[in-house]
Amino acid sequence: MDLDLDVARIEKALRVIDPLFLDTPQYIDEQLCRALGRTVTVKLETANPVRSFKGRGADLMLSSLPRGARVVCASSGNFGQAVAYAGRARGIAVEVFVPETVNPAKRERIEAFGARIILAGTDGSQARAAAATHAGRHPDLVYLQDGLQAAVAEGAGTIGVELTRVPGHHYDAVVLPVGDGALINGVARWMKTHAPCTRIVGVNAMGAPSMLHSLRAGRAVCLDRVDTFADGIAVRAPLDASVRRAMALVDEIVLVTDEELADAMALAAHTLGILLEPAGVAGLAAIAGGSVEGDHLATVLTGANPRPQQLHELVPRLAHLFDPASRVRGEVR
Repeated sequence: MDLDLDVARIEKALRVIDPLFLDTPQYIDEQLCRALGRTVTVKLETANPVRSFKGRGADLMLSSLPRGARVVCASSGNFGQAVAYAGRARGIAVEVFVPETVNPAKRERIEAFGARIILAGTDGSQARAAAATHAGRHPDLVYLQDGLQAAVAEGAGTIGVELTRVPGHHYDAVVLPVGDGALINGVARWMKTHAPCTRIVGVNAMGAPSMLHSLRAGRAVCLDRVDTFADGIAVRAPLDASVRRAMALVDEIVLVTDEELADAMALAAHTLGILLEPAGVAGLAAIAGGSVEGDHLATVLTGANPRPQQLHELVPRLAHLFDPASRVRGEVR
């Protein structure tokens, strides 16, 4: 497979990445499986300082830089947290460009990790353009782009290593949220070598189907606009490198509505006791909605920084789930 992602480097990354990001819980929850009507292994990428999988790739990437280096990136929040945390731990100064609409909780956490925040534009694409311009004016800066550098995706690929470590494991499909593509491409690179019969299914929000359109077109497609409350996967313009990798590695992209994402947030809170942001439950939403075939599926739950208005969506849904009369197999709302 002619790709810039390397399975040997993914395996080596397990010896480089800060251990606090590794060996996250993965298990089968009977209550969740009853609700979904099939076996689903969940992997929890929330119990770490940045509350998402992104610490893996950010820490691996920054491990290659010398102390005293300076980096800049753009982020809707979670990648910025990861780079900020890894930078502080490794003695690297970090600047993060974020859209003006950034989740306030994510902004606060980025700043708490010691990074400098720069507000730029109203969406991720505009923040990324501003970061690129800034990096061009300061050649001493290392410009990181989520989904571009191979090390970022290879760090995420260590999730695939951990999924396949389980003796006798077999997944019909691994279902993953798709934003900038580092997660799905990294995991898929490992799985295609070590579990080639497992299908790799990505999930876009219905209001931000940029990767779906890109794979159909065979090139990166920039959407005119995105319309979803799942800001972690609200990508208007995926990177060429990310699309190229996904074309070789991803079997299918499916879509979920904001309503399905909110339902999945409630389902995760009810059955697993985990409070997730909408992007973090995209895989679970696709499974619950019947968009993915298979008797045994796996998904990654990642991103525990919901906005207050997203939490408001949970109240009626949780009340419904806790109502004994509504506990029918397959019923999420």
